[in-house]
Amino acid sequence: MSKKVLIVDDDPDVRLFTKTVIEELGYEPIEADNGEDGQKRLQENPPDLIILDVLMPRQSGIRLYRVIKTDKKFKNIPVLILSGIAKKSFLRSQKALAEFGDVEVPEPDAYLEKPVDPDQLAEVVKSLLG
Repeated sequence: MSKKVLIVDDDPDVRLFTKTVIEELGYEPIEADNGEDGQKRLQENPPDLIILDVLMPRQSGIRLYRVIKTDKKFKNIPVLILSGIAKKSFLRSQKALAEFGDVEVPEPDAYLEKPVDPDQLAEVVKSLLG
């Protein structure tokens, strides 16, 4: 059985691009178009890897990332952030939430800024899935 990759992004073009890369690597893509849908799919069928956008309607990637990394059932699933937001800004937002009483969370397993080269995405996905 091939490994499953949950792709959470509100941009259909980015989902199609990412899904194509995942399928070419021989993995099974699962798509969600916002953080809320991503959390639902995560609960239904935990994947082997999550590729997550940061800015989305109906629960941001920032919030979903916190859900993943603070739930003992999901915290060991590797997360690749694929976003137009700089890594420094994402990390700053996580730190700010922790300062306001939220739990501290680790940095993502990988972080790529859009637009991303398909070969670079494939390389990172392969390294995260072993």
